[in-house]
Amino acid sequence: MADDILINWTPRETRVAVVESGIVQEFHVERTAGRGLVGNIYMGRVIRVLPGMQSAFVDVGLERSAFLHVADIFEHRHADHAGDAAAPARPIERILSEGQPLLVQVIKDPMGTKGARLSTQVSIAGRLLVHLPQENHIGISQRIGNEEERLKLRERLQTLLGPGESGGFIVRTMAEAATEPELARDVDYLRRLWEDIRRRVATAAVPSLLHQDLSLELRALRDIVNENTGRVIIDSRENFARLQAFAQDYTPSVFARIEHYTGERPLFDLYQIEEEIERALVRRVDLKSGGYLIFDQTEAMTTVDVNTGGFVGVRSFDDTVFRTNLEAAHVIARQLRLRNLGGIVVLDFIDMDNVDHQAQVLAELRKALARDRTRMTVNGFTQLGLVEMTRKRTRESLAHVLCEPCPTCSGRGEIRTARTICYQILRAVTREARQFNPREFRILAAQSVVDLFLEEESQSLAMLEDFIGKPVSMQVETSYSQEQFDVVLM
Repeated sequence: MADDILINWTPRETRVAVVESGIVQEFHVERTAGRGLVGNIYMGRVIRVLPGMQSAFVDVGLERSAFLHVADIFEHRHADHAGDAAAPARPIERILSEGQPLLVQVIKDPMGTKGARLSTQVSIAGRLLVHLPQENHIGISQRIGNEEERLKLRERLQTLLGPGESGGFIVRTMAEAATEPELARDVDYLRRLWEDIRRRVATAAVPSLLHQDLSLELRALRDIVNENTGRVIIDSRENFARLQAFAQDYTPSVFARIEHYTGERPLFDLYQIEEEIERALVRRVDLKSGGYLIFDQTEAMTTVDVNTGGFVGVRSFDDTVFRTNLEAAHVIARQLRLRNLGGIVVLDFIDMDNVDHQAQVLAELRKALARDRTRMTVNGFTQLGLVEMTRKRTRESLAHVLCEPCPTCSGRGEIRTARTICYQILRAVTREARQFNPREFRILAAQSVVDLFLEEESQSLAMLEDFIGKPVSMQVETSYSQEQFDVVLM
């Protein structure tokens, strides 16, 4: 079934949705004010080397210093140790020094309080190939599993490059069906791009941006469009022309599939994308069978809990659990793409005693995840019945892009009850009465807390007044959250 790629463009935000048979499979968003940095190449300066962490902080002109680990330094990973393969790799303090200018590339966007992560190994992505200008070998995407096909692709590219040509390449999955002229065009484009970057290095200030990755709509054309793509529909006339120009130069086979949407109804409304985005921001995802999933994203990991809900099945409990887990495997794979969830992911499927059922659910999960372009690892069921997996995280998740922590609960997802706050206030007033001798105590609190004091907890307030020998008055502060309060000495 052909995919449609829908692009909604506004001056401040670009959104891309991949739709298959009317169902959204992927969603990407990029804002002008917070454009992703992955792929950007900078001339930076080392501002601090940390031998204890084998890492360094590099100033590349961003709000926060970027982070470089020794494992991401090209010289460290490719040191020949004077021909002694057994010699230990050099520590970071012998490779970098403070104040040293350094050519670096962003491999992970800043996330939360962490700065961007860097590498000194440059890689420039094209549609069919990835250019590694510091390398000299040809690599083949792991997704191309056929060994004979891998050998043919390597030979084709080697013939195209010719003897003595410098710079390495990785053949992407899309190159399987590529013609020689298409491969040659990609090689030429990538080499011209690298030469342009090299020329800028000679005169660049430190720190400065040398190369910025393509905008989201052009990356969609480069990275997402494949042989299964039916149409690429964009609702901006200006960017429709840009996409056509890019396709004409670098991806001619896509040119005829690009369409300009001119309808009066918004493009994303027409395909119900807006509703799908809303559903991708809530914890609960309902399954067609009546079961449901709960997604919880934390800084350490994402957990997914599978529940049967209202699904009671028709044969046996084991069969009900098995069918729910099979359906959940497909929905989980799609939601990971939609929500752009990365890092450690723990899946809590409903417990299955049948080992064959476990194997089939795991196989179904791996099959559903196979269409994901992001690198993943999936482990089997643990002794606790959990499936542990990782999904490479390079950009912020959808929720982190579109949402922010609740100012009331600070992201906890819950707040203390009004009664809990009442008792906290009673303790605070008692504490203040032991240190000060005011004429009166006044409590400023939210409406719910004041109401509880005046009704169910009125006896507690009277007992407090008797104990401290001072009157206590209440005042509602409409701007306060339920957890906020102040004790004022009058």
